[in-house]
Amino acid sequence: MTKVKIVTDSSARLTEQELKDFDIQVVPLSVEIDGTIYQDGVSISSDKFLELMAESKELPHTSQPSIGAFQEAYEKALASDPDAEILSLHISSGLSGTVNAAQQATALVKNKVETFDTRQADRAEAFVVLAAARVAKNGGSMEEVLEAAEKARKDSYIYLSFRTLDNMVAGGRLSKTQGLIGNILNIKVGAFVDREGKVDVAVKGRGMKTLNKFNDDVIEKMKGFKRMKSIGVSHAGIPEEAQAMADRLNEIWPDIDILVSVTNPLISTHTGLGALAILFEAE
Repeated sequence: MTKVKIVTDSSARLTEQELKDFDIQVVPLSVEIDGTIYQDGVSISSDKFLELMAESKELPHTSQPSIGAFQEAYEKALASDPDAEILSLHISSGLSGTVNAAQQATALVKNKVETFDTRQADRAEAFVVLAAARVAKNGGSMEEVLEAAEKARKDSYIYLSFRTLDNMVAGGRLSKTQGLIGNILNIKVGAFVDREGKVDVAVKGRGMKTLNKFNDDVIEKMKGFKRMKSIGVSHAGIPEEAQAMADRLNEIWPDIDILVSVTNPLISTHTGLGALAILFEAE
């Protein structure tokens, strides 16, 4: 049976052990800060990115990898098994054009390459990648691997909260007047990633009580599922609060190993400093 190799992008929050265990190739996203271009996870870490973003004169610019970067990743994935097929799973097309670049690169290799829009990001994207990788490692066919990815995509959720409107103004999602008024009134925002992979605002309100209630409501929604499979907590510069949230979730689901991580530069650019995300996979 033809083996299936897995390729993804650096938005997927995967541990070094997971990458090694499942032989996953990662294509780094690019970010530009004050005229300097960095490769996510290669020439800049998520922590360093937050430092530079806080000091930058303007909003950083993020971009999908080049077609050549995908070609290189595909060829590397095939090095150990030249007859294998590739499944290339990527950050939501509602947030980035990465999956389109991956699709264009399929013409540059002779092997069969399927591209897959996870409609997720960060650790939720990783849930989809890992579901596919487990089946691939066990010798599953492309059809079986895709079926696992589709189920994980359907079962994965992202809820995020952010405290400042500065990046939304700089990114053109709010007018300067809306942002100024929002900051003066101490407006906080709770949001989610919808089934099409786009960010949608759920609540807006004054002060941290808005975000505290939003997170309480998210946890109540999580309790409504029959089985919780995976949980992640990601943040943009608030490690203590992220760990406190993970500890709270572990009190409810003690058997789940919750990965707490700094979110990727693309998400940080959209949300600004102080963002917190609860990501989970459940049935």
